[in-house]
Amino acid sequence: MVADAFFYTFMALSLLYTIHMGLYIVGANIYDIWQYSRRARLAKIPRPHRRRPLVSVIIPAYNEQYNITRTLDSVRASSYKKIEIIVVDDGSSDQTSPVVREYIKALPGFKTSSYVKRYGKSAKLCRRFVRAEVDRIRMILVTQNNDGKASAVNNGVKNHAHGDLIMTLDADSMLQSDAIGNAVRYFENPRVVGVAANVRVAGSNTALSILQKIEHMIGYRSKKFYTMTNCEFIVGGVASTYRTEVLKEVGFYDTDTLTEDIGLSMKIVAQKGNRDWRIVYAADVVAGTEGVQTYKALFKQRYRWKLGMLQNLFRNIALTGNRDKKYSRMLTMYRIPMAFLGEVILMIEPVMLGYIIYLSVLHMTPQALLGAYATITLYVLWTLWPDEYLTLRDKIRFSFIAPFMYFTFYIMNAVQIVAVIRCIRNYKKVLGKVETVGRWISPERANASS
Repeated sequence: MVADAFFYTFMALSLLYTIHMGLYIVGANIYDIWQYSRRARLAKIPRPHRRRPLVSVIIPAYNEQYNITRTLDSVRASSYKKIEIIVVDDGSSDQTSPVVREYIKALPGFKTSSYVKRYGKSAKLCRRFVRAEVDRIRMILVTQNNDGKASAVNNGVKNHAHGDLIMTLDADSMLQSDAIGNAVRYFENPRVVGVAANVRVAGSNTALSILQKIEHMIGYRSKKFYTMTNCEFIVGGVASTYRTEVLKEVGFYDTDTLTEDIGLSMKIVAQKGNRDWRIVYAADVVAGTEGVQTYKALFKQRYRWKLGMLQNLFRNIALTGNRDKKYSRMLTMYRIPMAFLGEVILMIEPVMLGYIIYLSVLHMTPQALLGAYATITLYVLWTLWPDEYLTLRDKIRFSFIAPFMYFTFYIMNAVQIVAVIRCIRNYKKVLGKVETVGRWISPERANASS
């Protein structure tokens, strides 16, 4: 009886995964067709008739002296020039502020405009050191006492931004030159309130780096399905873009979770609904970010992500099964419940997999395992080859790696399971029963010694 229960549970979960992957593949293909027709339609709009709102690019930074200038270079190289760049240094203990200050001073149009100001309930000390205007691009450096990433972004938006749209960018990230312009064009649809970027992992070709690259590509391809079925509610912090008026309406970023970016997108969906207002994934808004460099850093990162995700899910648990007309049923009956169910499946999967391996060896019937292996391998290949931004050389190279990804994905599963166990141990943080402060956790950098 126990053997039968495990077997049928395993088969049910395998069927569920297969259905999910099938939906992701179909949804992604439909999204690609939609994007093609959308680009063709937008290309017919004469340039003088295109909206060109001001975009405020907010770059919160903490101990990023080695990466910040590279990030600033990528933003200034944008083909869309109606932008302003606001760097908010959140009390860095390294040379982040001096590096940015010297960067701005080297630009034509430099002006000194230092002042001290206290603002808000926390009365944090803020000082804007320098500003410049180059090619009509306004650029300033703001400093504040260390108070966390969400506080830094809120400072930039509330006190210094003038744009109709707000794009946030991590200080170790890089934008493609057309990313901002492409993001702006989604907002020509008045129903779009937020745009999630296509974040690519840059860096070395170590096994860990390649694993993160492929994991990101698979994860972001699933966002195409969520966009087409209008049930997206997770927007990362790299190159995410929102209407400024919407940020004001929902009360800006929360400062009491570990993933302020997910918290914001969920708060927008919870307050405004997703029938009349939409958050979409933009495959053509491309940004690069550094992956973590060590497995120790990976465990820390995924625990922070998992804890922050669960904090926001439980904070918005009322969305589960909600029949309010402002929410789509795909969101409340499928996407949100599956976010919870996915964590349960993650925890019981190793037990079932181990038992099925035992039965396969005992009865010399490896068909179930071989089927799962083939399915995952084909799905990885199906993700790689339609990818718009991989070169042919990379597609071929990753295709040789794909047959091994089935086994390496279990490394990520192990990391995720450890993260869930730590969240269970810290359930009071998950449920918001104890205070959580969104402090920075600076990852180890590949070029920290350069």
